[in-house]
Amino acid sequence: MQILVNGERFTTEASSLDELCGVLGFAGAKIATAVNGCFVAAAARARIHLSESDEIEIVAPRQGG
Repeated sequence: MQILVNGERFTTEASSLDELCGVLGFAGAKIATAVNGCFVAAAARARIHLSESDEIEIVAPRQGG
């Protein structure tokens, strides 16, 4: 299926947000996620099923200053 991840087109077979995060290398990482503009808590990611054309935002904290 085709989705957008951080504004970029992405093809995936992942069925849940949690699975997508793992595919993208974020498994276990401290990140913030949103699907179609709605924040998704880490504990809820496995329950969020992805659909064609969903817009996913993944934000990782940055260090430095």
